[in-house]
Amino acid sequence: MRDKTTTMRHYLLASDFDQTLSFNDSGIVLSDMLDIPSFRERVQGLSNINLVQQGGELSYLLLHDPEFRKVRKEHLIEVGRRIRLKQNIQLLTEFLADGIEGYRFSFFVISAAPEEVIKAALENIVPADHIYGTRFHYDESTGEIKSILRVPAGYGKVAVMDELQARLQIGHDRVIYVGDGGSDVNVMLHVNRRDGYTIAVSDAKYVAQIAKRTVMSDDALSVLVPILEDIAGWDTAQIRILFESRGLFIQEWDKVQTDWLTITAEMNLTDARRSRLLEVADV
Repeated sequence: MRDKTTTMRHYLLASDFDQTLSFNDSGIVLSDMLDIPSFRERVQGLSNINLVQQGGELSYLLLHDPEFRKVRKEHLIEVGRRIRLKQNIQLLTEFLADGIEGYRFSFFVISAAPEEVIKAALENIVPADHIYGTRFHYDESTGEIKSILRVPAGYGKVAVMDELQARLQIGHDRVIYVGDGGSDVNVMLHVNRRDGYTIAVSDAKYVAQIAKRTVMSDDALSVLVPILEDIAGWDTAQIRILFESRGLFIQEWDKVQTDWLTITAEMNLTDARRSRLLEVADV
């Protein structure tokens, strides 16, 4: 008898972690926990001089900033336990594991956040071997971070995606990536260029412009909506019935298109030209 899984379309679905599956930035939670001030200012300083890839700032600080050098593995694990996750991540993984009629999904988390943070936050939700975060080498005697082994930020995320795609033997057009910020731009462009599918979960300007769909919600299950609509071809009624079968009700569902405009006064506009523009507007 033919294996049913061979007749299903297999997709790789990868998600960022910080502010995609969670509400918090790992660096902010760590700084607050250890009373290290001015985390945002330090990150902005690194960003201003383009010293590290966007998303890799915390890793740089952990290795080089004197105040962050005191961080040990146990601190990162505790940060993960304190991270506030979005609702229904467990249910999202169950949906994906069960598959949708005709489709199955392999779900991975790829993030520049420290791997210890992500694994602690998603313990018993996402298998540890499906999590790719920043990995450190620790000094065996002191526990101090000695070096960085991998940072999935910027192009680093592209490398992980390509590795997973090759291992799972999945075509370019069956790759889905979900992200929220600047560190996701490179991987989203890469996925789009090869006919994959990208979802933004924030209205951050550059990500929302690149992603094929944007969905805003406090619930992790929300990313299923564009997947069901655009990939599986479901209509809104079918999606509502699916959610209701799990005891969930979509209370608000607003479909909007966002245009980004910056309008300024033209300082050198002459009176004559202004009059001509007004005449045209009156026609």
